[in-house]
Amino acid sequence: MKMKSIKCALMLGIMAGLTACNLDMPKETQSSFETMTVQKSDIELPYKFSARMKGQNDVTVTPQVSGQLMKICVAEGEQVKKGQTLFVIDSRNAQLELEAAQANLQAALAQENSAKLEYESNKNLFDKKIVSSYMLANSENAYKQAQAAVAQARASVNRAKVNLGFCTITASVSGVIGEIPVRIGDQVSPMTDLTILSGNTTMFAEFSVTEAIVEAMVQEGMNAAEVDKYIASLPPATFVMKSGTEYPHKGRVVSLTGVVNAATGSLTAKVSFPNPEGHLYSGIQGTIVMSFAEKDLIIVPQNAVVRLQDKSQVYKVQADSTATAIDVTTQDTGNGKDFIITSGLNVGDRIVTTGANNVTEGQKVLFPEEVKSE
Repeated sequence: MKMKSIKCALMLGIMAGLTACNLDMPKETQSSFETMTVQKSDIELPYKFSARMKGQNDVTVTPQVSGQLMKICVAEGEQVKKGQTLFVIDSRNAQLELEAAQANLQAALAQENSAKLEYESNKNLFDKKIVSSYMLANSENAYKQAQAAVAQARASVNRAKVNLGFCTITASVSGVIGEIPVRIGDQVSPMTDLTILSGNTTMFAEFSVTEAIVEAMVQEGMNAAEVDKYIASLPPATFVMKSGTEYPHKGRVVSLTGVVNAATGSLTAKVSFPNPEGHLYSGIQGTIVMSFAEKDLIIVPQNAVVRLQDKSQVYKVQADSTATAIDVTTQDTGNGKDFIITSGLNVGDRIVTTGANNVTEGQKVLFPEEVKSE
């Protein structure tokens, strides 16, 4: 008992000494939290869609005639122009067929000339009543048959010329050469795929859009012309490659299929991108990003939202400056700093922002001097 009395006396003595020396005792400091008053505002929300690039004119190059492949005049990935030679097939058989067709044409022309002379001779004799009408008719029919044979022979010559031309395969569009699965010396036919030529001056990014998004974008009751006009007014699109690199040229939505895929419940949209440098290729995948303006939304900083397992909460400041946890539902804005509050808060509510993670239920977060200053 004496020891406790001595300790109490010492403590009282120390406190008295500090008071006598005019030294202030440590005071409890009160910290306030940053708050904001909930308002509605406008924001641009980025919509993101997985997309795959396709050339404006992706052409599968196949031979029109059969034969041995003699030359491959291009390389995979090479940029080619329309009309440039791509492949050459052995043309010797086609050349012989052309020569034979030309010889047949000459024979048919000679036959036609003989038939013509005979017909004209019989006509003169008939006029002089030397030959019968029967002989005149026969000679006339022979002449017409000879004319038909000439026409048929000319058609054979033209066909042979076309087949000879098919031995040299040229680019039907300007673009990039894809994989070439054949080699020189291979026997090819119209069933053989030589390569795919991707017309890449303009590229299309194709992606699926859910029916719900389409209904939100396109107003009910729009006719086809109004939908086309609306599509033309849509904001420009950005293509982000898988590496995260953003393609420098913006694209525009050019079409939206009018039929919903029964399996996926989505529609196919197409965005056109200019490709002047040829950096885009058919088959590459990435993300289409389009920003749409949304109005009258409750937007709060991400640091105001506290995540508790599957719940999202904000701390609402009550009239007595204490905080009460409120459950809210959120939507990401995509900008990395804000959330959209879709339920749980009303305009005019005051919530804690910076420091919300450190607030406890019922804790005082504002103090009289702060409230007064605000």
